Amino acid sequence: MSVPTIALNDGFTIPQLGFGVFRVEPAETERIVSDALEVGYRHIDTAAVYGNEVGVGRAIAASGIPRNELFITTKLWNSDQGTQSAFDAIDLSLEKLGLESVNLYLIHWPRPDLDRYVETWHALEQIKADGKTASIGVSNFTPAHLERVIAESDTVPAVDQVELHPAFAQVPLRDYAREHGIAVESWGPLGQGKYDLFGMAPVVAAAAAHGVTPAQVVIRWHLQHGLIVFPKSNSRERIAENFDVFGFELSAAELAAIDGLDQGMRVGSDPDTSTF
Repeated sequence: MSVPTIALNDGFTIPQLGFGVFRVEPAETERIVSDALEVGYRHIDTAAVYGNEVGVGRAIAASGIPRNELFITTKLWNSDQGTQSAFDAIDLSLEKLGLESVNLYLIHWPRPDLDRYVETWHALEQIKADGKTASIGVSNFTPAHLERVIAESDTVPAVDQVELHPAFAQVPLRDYAREHGIAVESWGPLGQGKYDLFGMAPVVAAAAAHGVTPAQVVIRWHLQHGLIVFPKSNSRERIAENFDVFGFELSAAELAAIDGLDQGMRVGSDPDTSTF
């Protein structure tokens, strides 16, 4: 099954559907990522703070899949913001992953209280120039954070990875990103189980109409809005189910009904105030 790709603003492309390993136990990561690769995923999203880059790297090595067929993302943690610390952090991540370079390297959170994200962005520009990542981007940046990075550097982020699900659809941010050529990735795309998304009427109705699960409907909603999405699961059956979303298409009316679930309801941390 061929996963659609999204063109990034730096000339590279990214598979629109990937596999995330947030809160995947390090001891289980190799098995779970191996399952995902066997199912057909070729885009894996990890981060230094997840503590499971080693397992991701082992699964990649064991898979036998050519490196140029894989898209690997990792992220710089908050405590490593700064110039030299960012250089050290990417080297450690690459060592753990067993890779010479990643496809995408992100600043994990802006941490405006530290006021180091612009300096750190300049470090990522150098990391890209050094060939340790193909693309650079950010995560959890609001339009105000993006505006400052764009104004104070020579590089527009290729990606902004943010909390995004039907109850928190991030329309203003998506509009800003579209205007500036920034691809948007959805984390927590199924709401992290923090509200009854799968019981909401538009999701239930679309699932019944297409003979699919509510999760498949929501993943399809992300895809049809041009978002990059990486659901996670520890179950091989559900990993495969989440990948099987290309055999149906939501109608304009179904999309609009799910759009109507937007309540501006953030279930994760606020990038303007989080200090972890």
